Amino acid sequence: MSGSEAEEDRDGDVGEEDADEGVGRDQGEGEVEGEEDAEVEEEDAEVEEEDAEVEEEDAEVEEEDAEGEEEDAEGEEEDAEGEEEDAEEEDAEVGEEGEGGESVTIEISGLSLYTHHGVSDAEREVGQRLVFDLRLELGEADATLTDRIEDTVDYGEVCQLVALVAQQRSHRTLERLCSTIADRLLADYEIEAVWVKAAKPEPPIPLPVGEVSVEVWREAEV
Repeated sequence: MSGSEAEEDRDGDVGEEDADEGVGRDQGEGEVEGEEDAEVEEEDAEVEEEDAEVEEEDAEVEEEDAEGEEEDAEGEEEDAEGEEEDAEEEDAEVGEEGEGGESVTIEISGLSLYTHHGVSDAEREVGQRLVFDLRLELGEADATLTDRIEDTVDYGEVCQLVALVAQQRSHRTLERLCSTIADRLLADYEIEAVWVKAAKPEPPIPLPVGEVSVEVWREAEV
């Protein structure tokens, strides 16, 4: 073999070695890059899995919140129903009490007032003492059960009203005076009937008389 042929063989071997080394490097680098890509993909998959878990947890929390709101709504509804039942029971109790109320009559005797009533001018100018008796039929009054003044008629107010009516103007007859008082009592109070008596202990007549009186009975219009 000549020297040139031998040199060419050496060059060929070196080229083959270089090619083999290049192929090996490329394969190694490819394998490394493939492994890195696989790791990245695996990490991405783990991240996605974690995100899915977080979303699942958020969904569970939202579901729990919804259940809690539903329970609160049910609780409020139960409270409202309980309050309504309590109110109905109270109304029923009040109704039963009202049904058991007793009929009440208020009597006022000997209400003495100085007034100016009479047929003569002297009676109306000088005046004289009149004595009033009253009876008010209330019908059924809740005060027999509740013991409250608001559930009956205050007889103190009745006396004040009679005094006002009897003293604010003059009438010639006791009939008109008693009628005016009866009408006013029926108008101001929720009563079924009223009886009014007005008496003159010292009537202006020339004979000995203990007293002269007039009575009026009125019933409320239905």
